[in-house]
Amino acid sequence: MERKDIKDILEQLTAGKPDEQERRMAKLWLFQLNNRNKATLPESELDNSKVEVWMRLEERLASGTVGVKLWPRILVVAAAVASIVVGVYFFNYDKQTVPENIDLVAHDVAPGKVGATLTLANGKKIELTNTPDGELAKEAGVVITKSANGQLIYEIKNANTATNKLNTLATARGETYQLRLPDGSMVWLNAASSLTYTANLKQGGKRRVKLEGEGYFEIAKDKMHPFVVESKGQEVEVLGTHFNVNAYTDEKVVATTLLEGAVKITSNQNQQLLKPGEQAINNGTAIKVARVDVENLIDWKAGDFYFEHADFRSVMRKIGRWYDVEIIYDRSVPESITSNGLISRNNKLSAVLKSIEKSGQVHFKIDGKKLYVTK
Repeated sequence: MERKDIKDILEQLTAGKPDEQERRMAKLWLFQLNNRNKATLPESELDNSKVEVWMRLEERLASGTVGVKLWPRILVVAAAVASIVVGVYFFNYDKQTVPENIDLVAHDVAPGKVGATLTLANGKKIELTNTPDGELAKEAGVVITKSANGQLIYEIKNANTATNKLNTLATARGETYQLRLPDGSMVWLNAASSLTYTANLKQGGKRRVKLEGEGYFEIAKDKMHPFVVESKGQEVEVLGTHFNVNAYTDEKVVATTLLEGAVKITSNQNQQLLKPGEQAINNGTAIKVARVDVENLIDWKAGDFYFEHADFRSVMRKIGRWYDVEIIYDRSVPESITSNGLISRNNKLSAVLKSIEKSGQVHFKIDGKKLYVTK
């Protein structure tokens, strides 16, 4: 691989003339720097870290562990680079220009974790966070196990005896979990979400689940049995595809985003077909479809908070769910604030809040499980 200077590549980006290799290199470089939690990158630091970063980039390029889907996130960075003076490069916000917020650090909150509660048809509850790996239960021909990587797996061992007994997998605030359904479909549950389904998944000739909160779905193909996700007054029907549904009760709309394949959304008398790269916004009376940057809308699945001109209060609801804190606003905080940035959800709460504070629009104070927002 030709070792081009990252500064030259960023200049190509801002000029709108990068080739495909330069796009991938810049993406990987910035991804690596973000993992190092660096925001301000003087020229001297770029030079000193060059050997280490290049080694990691070459490993990632060779293994393919960072694919082209991450590139849309870097476009925001490229736009920011255009406004930066020579010798200093930018990622997220300039952490060194803002003094340490003692209140945030002294009362910090740890990030969420992998965890959930499984409720079986007989009412038995299984806390998956501390449950040992292995077989958890057997229900009418279905075996439920927990894998070594913390995934819940359903397997039909005897189709003749499988019945429509309901199970519910639920994450609390500050939890996320992954589930493999009996048909091989994969589901990722975001914080404060739940998925209800039968032990054999089939109802009336269709594979059917009910979602509350947010979930990302990778559906196994089965033309004979469409897959239906019911959530907050709508149904999403697919044969085999990748999509995300955000249907939290505290959000005004249901947002369905399609990555691959095709889905049909039905709500009351309204119906819409989605193509890859489109999002449907359902407010209960109408469904509006628009092209979106889908990678930015499944940031939580990748372990990130990504905000590009995002509604500030919507951003804070995401943060509240992941860190399990109550958001309390001072009257001085305007309703019409937007947020920008990219930061890992693995950071403590203080790091996330300080990145938002760099905009100068708001300030935060943590007191136990309460997060105060002031102008």
